[in-house]
Amino acid sequence: MQYSDDGKERRITQLRKGILELAVMGVLYQGRHYGYSLVRVLSEAGSISLKEGTVYPILGRLDRDGLVRSEWVESDQGPPRKYYALTAAGRRLFDELSQEFTLLASLVQQKWRAPEPVEPARKIVVRKE
Repeated sequence: MQYSDDGKERRITQLRKGILELAVMGVLYQGRHYGYSLVRVLSEAGSISLKEGTVYPILGRLDRDGLVRSEWVESDQGPPRKYYALTAAGRRLFDELSQEFTLLASLVQQKWRAPEPVEPARKIVVRKE
C-alpha cells in the first residue's frame, strides 16, 4: 500500500497548526508585533515561507481565548497598525506548552536503538520415573 501525497499534506498541515501557534506566542513573548512583522520574524528564523493569511487566524484565536491583547497604533509610515502582545495568561500558557513541546520534540529526535533480541523461553520437561 502506497501512502498518498494528499495524506502527507494533511498531516503536515495539522503538525504546522499547533507549532505555528506556539511559535507566534514565542515571538509575542519577547515583545509586541503587528501581523506583517510577525511573518517577517518567523520567516527569517527558519526556512519556512509564511503569509499574513496564515498568521492572522492564529492571532484571532489567541485574541478570542484571552491569550493576546491588541491595540491600534498610529504609524509614521502609513495607516495605523494593529499590534498584538501576550497577556499574563498567554505567557503562562506559552511556558507550559513550550515545556510540553520540548518533551515531544525530544521523542521525535531520539536516536532509537533496536531492542535487544529476546531469546525464546526454553521449555523444561521434568520426567517422573
